[in-house]
Amino acid sequence: MLNGLVKWARGKSPWVCHLNCGSCNGCDIEIVAALMPRFDLERFGVLLEGSPRHADVVMATGPVTRQIRDRVVRVYEQVAEPKFVVAVGTCAVSGAPFYPGYNVLGGVDAAMPVNMYVPGCPARPDAIAYGVLKLLATLDPQAEALVKEIEATQDTTGLVYTPEDIDEMRGDTETSLGQSPARGDRSGQS
Repeated sequence: MLNGLVKWARGKSPWVCHLNCGSCNGCDIEIVAALMPRFDLERFGVLLEGSPRHADVVMATGPVTRQIRDRVVRVYEQVAEPKFVVAVGTCAVSGAPFYPGYNVLGGVDAAMPVNMYVPGCPARPDAIAYGVLKLLATLDPQAEALVKEIEATQDTTGLVYTPEDIDEMRGDTETSLGQSPARGDRSGQS
């Protein structure tokens, strides 16, 4: 019964912690815009929380560098289970345009598992809101119904990607996302 109550509460009121991994602040501004009255993620119970210890969802922006990787992992480990990660912006999705620089490991998924990817430079507030809603649909049947309604009435192609979509796009060669599937393997390069 307690597990059911916790699942219901997470689906109805997910707390979000914003993590800037070194972005230009374009996506950070768009995250704030997604929380403002025009897009109003707060009507779905989403609350911006300053501490990862109180958050359910981490919204990460920017590429992961060698210098910040350990800090990103530490923040991820502080989030209570079950935890979810949304990568916001092209930098967080793939590390582009900085990857494969000498100090850039890639997107956020180079340091922690990602549940939803929201591409764009900067990512649009409506895409961020849709990505969070699609993530909430895994927890809340009402959010799932809303996502299906949105998908039936609007073209949502390219707004958000799941990890499976990203893996398919990356394939087994370098892609437009700017990185190969085995980011750490440079054996094929001279």
